[in-house]
Amino acid sequence: MQTNFPVEDIRKQFPSLKRTHHNKEVVYFDGPGGSQTLQSSIDAMADYLMRGGANRHGHFPTSIETEEMLARTREDVKLLFNAAKAEVAFGPNATTLMFAVGRALARTWEPGDEIVLTELEHHSNIDAWRTVAEDKGVTVKYIPFNPKTLTLDLEVLPELLNSKTKLVAVGSASNCIGTITDVKWVAEQAKKVGALVAVDAVHAIPHMYVDMEDQNIDMLFSSAYKFFAAHVGMAIIERDLFESLDVYKVVPSPHEIPDRLEMGTQNHEGIPTVSKAIQFIASLGEGETMQEKIKSGYNRIEAYENKLADKIRAGLAEIDGVTLYQADDSVPKTPTIAFRVDGISPQEFCIRMCEEHSVFIAEGHFYAQTLAERLGILESGSFIRAGMHLTIQKKKFIAS
Repeated sequence: MQTNFPVEDIRKQFPSLKRTHHNKEVVYFDGPGGSQTLQSSIDAMADYLMRGGANRHGHFPTSIETEEMLARTREDVKLLFNAAKAEVAFGPNATTLMFAVGRALARTWEPGDEIVLTELEHHSNIDAWRTVAEDKGVTVKYIPFNPKTLTLDLEVLPELLNSKTKLVAVGSASNCIGTITDVKWVAEQAKKVGALVAVDAVHAIPHMYVDMEDQNIDMLFSSAYKFFAAHVGMAIIERDLFESLDVYKVVPSPHEIPDRLEMGTQNHEGIPTVSKAIQFIASLGEGETMQEKIKSGYNRIEAYENKLADKIRAGLAEIDGVTLYQADDSVPKTPTIAFRVDGISPQEFCIRMCEEHSVFIAEGHFYAQTLAERLGILESGSFIRAGMHLTIQKKKFIAS
């Protein structure tokens, strides 16, 4: 059984970690905005391009190889999310795919129908559904965010649901404050009234295993540039639901799934990087099957990252003038830490960390605008956000 986390061996697989700024080794604390990229992902992209890329449906080797690569990657994504009963569509990013699916779903909605969103979300998982709901005269309800506990008030959800509820959209974890939401329980409540469940797993998937079947998720959205690959969005949709979606599309384009959602030519050189990232996660684990290795790999990632995050949270908590935005120890969190420092704006703090210490750290509301509003900090720069990733070296982490 594997014990020590092989951080040094892992870091060797990420060439950007060799970068320096002002003659100092860079520390990447901006992981929630996008991870660094594996060498194997970079190689996969280059290999696709060097071998001769092609569009689909051709009767020649490069086209056939593209089809085969797409099919293999879809199967790997299903393994990543335990989504054997779903189909995988690729796109430019999760946000674009959410809006496309939202428009398709809303074709069946009628005035008087209802959807349930949350105040904790990245706005892609709010506005993709809210905008089409408003167009169709559908009522939008929200699971409220509790500024004291820094969690959602999930106990009110049953009161928000009824026979008119068509959709419940929730995130696996907050991309700002790291709070992990009990998606399985949310889905259980939604299914009692026959509502669909859409989950934003963009922030969660670099850090934790997201099981579509166990959590009873109908639609899941993710982006591979958050977990060591290229800019590729993914919509993983339960097969029967996908078949029913009346997607806005170009008339001559294929009607079968998942093609009907993949508008235009996809990022064919980027898509094979997704498989490399999934294989990397599996390489950190143990088991007889790929899926077992993926789950085991995530267990090791969580243990390592959370150990680092606990250290930095404890250190920040001891500093006068630092305000941490985090739920208490009873609430699971990703290794994403939001805070502010008295006497300095979030922007100036990040500039100084970059120029004086070569620490790359970001500020803003990170598209979780409603969250920042509810905490009363939107107008003053919102958050400073430090995101751990498994590539952060322990000794460098402590030194910074």
